[in-house]
Amino acid sequence: MIVPVVNLSKIAIALSCCLLLSACAEVKEAGRTIGHTTRNVTTEIGHGTRDAAKSIGRGTRRVVESVTADGE
Repeated sequence: MIVPVVNLSKIAIALSCCLLLSACAEVKEAGRTIGHTTRNVTTEIGHGTRDAAKSIGRGTRRVVESVTADGE
């Protein structure tokens, strides 16, 4: 009777590779999520800053125009 030889070290290496690939995919997905969230937050901050600067600029222009119109 021939008994097949099971090489446990090869099985352990194959199992380790599968687990590492799975972990790698999870890390990649987490990195993508963090990156996209950071991009979206930064965009919102930038848009808020832009809108605030435009609003201040328009208000300042109205005040300057009002003062110059009163002074004439």
